[in-house]
Amino acid sequence: MPQSRNFLIEFLRLTKQFWRSNRKLKIRGTALLLAVLTLMQMAMAVLMTQWSAGLFNALEQHSMSGLMTQVGLLAILLVADMVLTGSHLVTKRNLQIYWRDWMTEHVFTCWMKAGRHYLISHLPGEHDNPDGRIAEDCRVATESAVVLGHSLFYSILLLIGFTQVLWSRSGVVTLDLGFSHIPIYGHLVWIAIIYSALASWLGWLVSRPLTGATNARQSAEAKFRASLLEAQENSQAIALIHAESCERHQFRELFRKLQVVWNAQTAAWRNITMFGTGYATLSMAFPILISAPRYILGKITLGTLMQSAQAFQHMTGALSWPVTSAGAIAEWRASVERILSLLRALDNVDEELAKPDHLIQVKSFDRPVLAFRDLSIVKYDGQVLAQDINMEIGKGERVLITGNPFTGAKLFRAIAGIRPWGSGVIELPSQGRLFFMPPRPYLPTGTLRDAICYPSSSRRVFTQEQIEQALRLAGLENQINQLDESGNWVNILAPAEQQRLGMVRLLLNRPQWIFLQEAFDSLDSQDEEQMLRLICDQLPEATLLTISHMANGDSFYSRRLAL
Repeated sequence: MPQSRNFLIEFLRLTKQFWRSNRKLKIRGTALLLAVLTLMQMAMAVLMTQWSAGLFNALEQHSMSGLMTQVGLLAILLVADMVLTGSHLVTKRNLQIYWRDWMTEHVFTCWMKAGRHYLISHLPGEHDNPDGRIAEDCRVATESAVVLGHSLFYSILLLIGFTQVLWSRSGVVTLDLGFSHIPIYGHLVWIAIIYSALASWLGWLVSRPLTGATNARQSAEAKFRASLLEAQENSQAIALIHAESCERHQFRELFRKLQVVWNAQTAAWRNITMFGTGYATLSMAFPILISAPRYILGKITLGTLMQSAQAFQHMTGALSWPVTSAGAIAEWRASVERILSLLRALDNVDEELAKPDHLIQVKSFDRPVLAFRDLSIVKYDGQVLAQDINMEIGKGERVLITGNPFTGAKLFRAIAGIRPWGSGVIELPSQGRLFFMPPRPYLPTGTLRDAICYPSSSRRVFTQEQIEQALRLAGLENQINQLDESGNWVNILAPAEQQRLGMVRLLLNRPQWIFLQEAFDSLDSQDEEQMLRLICDQLPEATLLTISHMANGDSFYSRRLAL
């Protein structure tokens, strides 16, 4: 129970932000319209039971005029119900897409912010496969929330409306105990309550394992998709070393794990389906069997019998909402829990960054100097990678970082503010842009022009002449004609060409502080030397920090930093 309470509190706290968002008037208006249409649906259900009673009374009385009257009423009710159902569907789907739009943007904004998407991968917690949580779980959580919320509201309305109908049609039944006669008013209402309460309790017991099984399946599905995507992104490397059999083995192992959780979910669904089928079958016959003696004794008409049966079904259906919605609730809760766990992990990142006692302090100073003051770099678990780094790097200096290249990469990340674990201070120059070149530049799918200019807008920042000149300087003249072609450039271009595109970005942005992390390791030594000379020629006043394995690159650097 405490876990369920905490879950509801977290969900309601998250939902409150949606209802108070900047589109709250449109959202609340749509929700209000949905509520009004649901009220009209309930009224339509009551009218249909009254129509049914009139129809069966006409049949019992062999009245042709009464039958034709009911046919005319049916035509009116049919048209009204069609219009109402269509309007209700559109309104409900509008609310679903509004909520999904807000939820998706809220989650990916929290995730894709200030390096949190990178830092979270280094922290413990339940936050694997964030792509699946954002794309799929946000969809299920919001769409199912609207469906479940609407069905619950509709069930409450049915309960209110048909309790009165069922009470009035129940009459008074006298319970003969031999020594006493006890009148029971509204006996069908009490039977419906007891019947539904017992079914709800049994349904809750049956559906409990489904939430955990659904959560486990979603995680297994996400891991299987991620493995396939990873293989697709690295298909060239896999093909070059003929590692297809290894990848197939990994796919099989992941799918076997998926089968295990699938079987667990199947067992849970089997129990729910068996119980639901039995409950639905009994619900059709049970109310007629209960009221049949009164009809046989002539105390009620056939129309009253059928109206009572329909009202009983509506009332028990409303009371049994937890039973009929058990599977949907389990899937919805599993998706919401996956979203909440991701948001909790992101909050943990913020809490971790708020602890300055064991984190590197990155500060800006009004000096053209990059400085390290008593800097130590550690892993998240506390293992020291480098310590007591003290150095000042002035404008225009070129520094070669030697020693462990992985530690050097972590130093770059600390400078960028996405590797905070350690101690000491990094002083950044307040003037001049910092530009980091990793071993592989990120090339988003789209036109080559947009990939080169990423993350800037190619149409607003760089001219055609600037882009062409940068491509020629970087040795990519052949790509000029492909600037407006779309594709997945990570798969189209060779690693050396991708690194040259990184140089193109550098030339276009012209930063004052450049950090090269094995940025040209796919080029041969002659081409790598050419790239470094190009930087020196085109950006002579820029400061350069480099992690490189180039054998003859000492002539480019005035200083060294040994890690």
